[in-house]
Amino acid sequence: MRVDLFDFELPPERIALSPASPRDAARLLHVRAGGVTDRMVRDLPSLLRPGDLLIANDTKVIPAQLFGERPGREGGEAVAIEATLHKRIRQDAGNEVRWKAFVRPAKRLRAGDEIRFGDDFSAFVCVRDGAEAELAFPLDPSAFDAQLARHGAMPLPPYIARKRPADDADRANYQTMFAEEAGSVAAPTAGLHFTPALISALADRGVAQMTITLHVGAGTFLPVTADDTTDHKMHAEWGKITAEQAAAINDTKAKGGRIIAVGTTSLRLLESAADETGEIRAFCDETDIFITPGYQFRTVDILLTNFHLPRSTLFMLVCAFAGTETMKAAYAHAIDNEYRFYSYGDACLLERSE
Repeated sequence: MRVDLFDFELPPERIALSPASPRDAARLLHVRAGGVTDRMVRDLPSLLRPGDLLIANDTKVIPAQLFGERPGREGGEAVAIEATLHKRIRQDAGNEVRWKAFVRPAKRLRAGDEIRFGDDFSAFVCVRDGAEAELAFPLDPSAFDAQLARHGAMPLPPYIARKRPADDADRANYQTMFAEEAGSVAAPTAGLHFTPALISALADRGVAQMTITLHVGAGTFLPVTADDTTDHKMHAEWGKITAEQAAAINDTKAKGGRIIAVGTTSLRLLESAADETGEIRAFCDETDIFITPGYQFRTVDILLTNFHLPRSTLFMLVCAFAGTETMKAAYAHAIDNEYRFYSYGDACLLERSE
């Protein structure tokens, strides 16, 4: 399938640089086969039914962006280095933690180089491959976590970071109210719209709630550079659904309740854990599921998600879920009506096309 089928023009002013306040004051575009309706996120309880099950992602974003310097070689000048950690690959109980990271300027690094992020916080380059490097931090896991909290910044998406640096407010704003399990380097942004008041209203409506875990990697922001979707390699992310959670999801469906995924991360994990009949199994593994039009959804009935980048795997996913022409029309409506796009933007509620 050609990637350019998923392209569209987005005016730069439609990109949100800060979230709505309060969070559930964001706009909500309800997308169905019959058309679209302009709502607010706080209207969500009236759009769901008693017996439905809302499933959010409880991953927690870590301050994965680091700024430091590589000391000069042979009397030369030091080089400023930016590293965005995106996948933990080893954690010794003793004295070393290793991460894969995107580094800039990558060409100024080679194996064996030290990068100093603070007086007592350094990493050593194990290997570099293009713009990615494997970094070894000579610290035990708890000491590493403490140093990362001290020196790291929230890894804002590139389309925000290009316009402004992360600030102290982002440490709260770029974290959902469900965040419990540390490990993501990008927020599951559909969850940013929820507040305690909204959760309470959903409970009063009779909508059950659950959180599962998928650690979001920085690969979610990588552009699709292939001309055809069959040539794109999807990034892998680690997720977990317990046996008890799987049983509760299956019970909801057996009783006629609908499964509402909060965000594409929750949806990708649920679909990865579903068998051919749609039954959810316990899952604790990585998933690199790549959903494009033609995919047969097994378990998710409704998707709450933000507005995504053109030509992105996430826009392909929502086209698969609700229909390509439906989503192109919905996005055109959103642009014409000044909806706010991307991570800090507004949301849409998608009903699955049959």
